[in-house]
Amino acid sequence: MNESTILEALVDWNLWGNFEQKAKKRESVPKPTKGTILVIKGIRRSGKSTLAYMLASAFPKKQSLIINFEDPRLKQCTSEDIIKIVEIYQKHINEGLPRLLVLDEVQNIDGWEKTARLYLDAKNIDVVVTGSSSKLMSEEYATVLTGRHKDFELFPLSFREALMWNGIDPTAIDVYTKRIKLLRTLEKYIMFGGFPKVFLLKDKREKTTLLREYFNDIIIKDIVKRFEIKEIAKAENLAHLYLSHISTMQSYNKLKHVVNLSLDSVERFSRYFNTARLFFFVPKFSYSLKQQLLSVKKVYCIDSGFFNALGFRFSKNRGRLMENIVAVELMRKRSYWNSDLALYYWRDYKQHEVDFVVTLGRTVKQLIQVTSASSKEDVESREIKGLLKASTELKCKNLLVITDDYESEEIINRKKVRFVPLWKWLINTQI
Repeated sequence: MNESTILEALVDWNLWGNFEQKAKKRESVPKPTKGTILVIKGIRRSGKSTLAYMLASAFPKKQSLIINFEDPRLKQCTSEDIIKIVEIYQKHINEGLPRLLVLDEVQNIDGWEKTARLYLDAKNIDVVVTGSSSKLMSEEYATVLTGRHKDFELFPLSFREALMWNGIDPTAIDVYTKRIKLLRTLEKYIMFGGFPKVFLLKDKREKTTLLREYFNDIIIKDIVKRFEIKEIAKAENLAHLYLSHISTMQSYNKLKHVVNLSLDSVERFSRYFNTARLFFFVPKFSYSLKQQLLSVKKVYCIDSGFFNALGFRFSKNRGRLMENIVAVELMRKRSYWNSDLALYYWRDYKQHEVDFVVTLGRTVKQLIQVTSASSKEDVESREIKGLLKASTELKCKNLLVITDDYESEEIINRKKVRFVPLWKWLINTQI
């Protein structure tokens, strides 16, 4: 590789060069720690590279080095070339080694793990790598980085971040003095989701177009190409089917007939969707691991905006969209703050159901129902009945109903049930 070409690329992507990063605040910014490589991954377009720049901005400009492997000028890089790039940085920018080395979109480089570990161990510098979840799979790099890496999964914007980006402090009196603006932000968040670039667009048609582009890119680039799927149309059909049925139970056995795939293919494609973080699947709660694995799963999508952008009826599916947002928020809480958190649904033989069973370790921490009800009268009795039944069976007293716009605390059958509006629940980082 030509030295001047490499230097041009570095100048364009580094804070000590031509690159200017005006990053908006994110609520959870992991910090690299000595002796550990920080691996930032997640759904594409969730802001991984921007997060890496935020980390770099904490260092003096010339003491960080960012290598963006999506730059066409660096497409032919090998893991050995990373060493050459660092030497070029030392020759032209800073005689010493960088205090922070960022390998952005590193999944394009075979053998990056050994070079990253070289700089971590032998050179004692902080190393951050970023890449899409489907391409940075921990089982593929864990062997080389045994015990020397920390994974952080970045999600699209939370509602708290959406408020901050819209000039509302979710931790202050703003949530009451700017209530109308808050509720408008919530409606946009439900309809168009939290992908950063989508959120910042003003025109609804542009938002929809960009969301469709993201969805197609994830299917083709992160799933079809990554896992070398031959039955492309059927994989796309399965993805659209899941999207149209978010927040519902989906049986692989039944789906195979709908999309004309073998059971093995449905399970395999679903696993790929989960790996790419486009969809994730929540099992039925059981104290038996075998029963959990065999249970019919509920499907959720990483971003509610896809549902609207792909042409499904927003108004008729508000309850399911709310449930999807709650599911993603619970997954986000697990990634950002509490890795012990696990998520299930509950259903008994009489078909009583609870949307979410939240556990911490082996303890059932909370039971949650989600409803689009705006008043006590609108809350269906079966939802309360399911909550009370599960409370008795699972010995959990923390009962919550997330509503559209109804708030109360009531004693029902000698059990305390809290009713909390979606917006208020979303701004609380605690379980």
